[in-house]
Amino acid sequence: MTSAGQAPGPTPPPDAAPAAVPGSSPMPHDAPRAAVPGRGPMPHDAARPAAPASGPMLLRDAVLADGRRVDVLLRDGLIDAVTPAGTASVAPGDRVEDLAGFLLLPAPAEVHAHLDKALTAEQVPHSGGDLLGAVTAWLRHRPTRGQDEIEAAARTALRAHLAHGVTALRTHVDLGDDIGLRGLRALLAVRDAEAARCDVQLVAFAATPLTGPAGARNRELLEQALAAGADAVGACPGLDPDPAACVDLCLATASAYGVGVDLHVDEWLHPEPCSLELLADAVVASGFAHPVVAGHCVSLGMMDPARAARVADRVALAGIAVACLPQTNLYLQGRDHDRAVPRGLTALRTLRAAGVTVAAGGDNMQDPFNSLGRGDPLETAALMVLAGHDDPATAYDAVSVRARHAMGLPPVAVVPGAPAELLAVRAATVREALATTTAERLVVHAGRVIARTAVHRHFPDEKEMGGTA
Repeated sequence: MTSAGQAPGPTPPPDAAPAAVPGSSPMPHDAPRAAVPGRGPMPHDAARPAAPASGPMLLRDAVLADGRRVDVLLRDGLIDAVTPAGTASVAPGDRVEDLAGFLLLPAPAEVHAHLDKALTAEQVPHSGGDLLGAVTAWLRHRPTRGQDEIEAAARTALRAHLAHGVTALRTHVDLGDDIGLRGLRALLAVRDAEAARCDVQLVAFAATPLTGPAGARNRELLEQALAAGADAVGACPGLDPDPAACVDLCLATASAYGVGVDLHVDEWLHPEPCSLELLADAVVASGFAHPVVAGHCVSLGMMDPARAARVADRVALAGIAVACLPQTNLYLQGRDHDRAVPRGLTALRTLRAAGVTVAAGGDNMQDPFNSLGRGDPLETAALMVLAGHDDPATAYDAVSVRARHAMGLPPVAVVPGAPAELLAVRAATVREALATTTAERLVVHAGRVIARTAVHRHFPDEKEMGGTA
């Protein structure tokens, strides 16, 4: 989803890598490139409230993705032990959660959200359904929003993500002369208030243009946002009058503040302009030493396969992670086609074959860019199966292991020593979990239960239904 400071102009005219099983360690090609000195916590993490220390807790009788039934002991925010079901012992006073055969997975992470826009679909009608119309409608509405309104909606949206299993979330937040830093301040407040439940990262989404004399105010706001505590630089270089200069400016600004870059890239179907290629070349040429994420990358999926492969190789060389955002792109893209409508997803197989980390995210949540969306990574993964033809394990990997890697977070797996970031869901397999996207879930962050949803289903007998039997 793109929403720069002005509406964009007219729209410009082989599964190779094996999927990691959820619960396993990241695959070898996910190791950061040598120029990146680790993808650890974001620079502002040290100043944030830490999650309270957690005492021992036993997750009894869980089913892992490989079918094993296990007991999982958590201690001090980490997985302490994984043993066959029924064999773990607990000390008096230790907490026990009986999962009764629920599937236990590494908790998902939301790699690309827009909490500052969430839950505005009723306020911002958008009849056309395309990207340009959504941007126009949003920019007309944005100046009317107050900080308290943004904060309240964002917190509601974040809680929806938490209930669905998300324990880390990255959200873009609009900057611009018409909104100033109101959205950023609102999301800073949400980030701090929810620190015990979720690791929230904020991307300062600069308005367009960012370059030239006309971009002076937008550059000023970007620097103010980073100084206030934003975790990464965001922009949409493909909409800037000088895309290459925009990319260079983003990298230089991020370097100056010691943060990463997370850009909206090529959110259109036509192969030109290709700002993904510009970004990859600039990262390599500059030796940029922080994480880089490219969101959307829609046009890569429409390119000639040979050219797409060349671009993917450059993306891999640069160490850029790509965030595929199936729901919003399915909603916005291809509205000018009356048959054989393109799906609007990036070139998943080509990127993975090149060794690129491919994450998946939900993007928008009930706003003019996507009137649906419920903040559910299982729904995102299901769309990766249905629209991207991933197998269920690869799809869940994209919203969990790969998403965390792209966000610079420690890897999570159901193994001793891993962070206790876990999702238990009423299902026997990953496939079933994606098929049902059941609400029955238990969510663990930093070794503590932060959300629990139970479903009561009742089928009345004949008497209750008013029958005579």
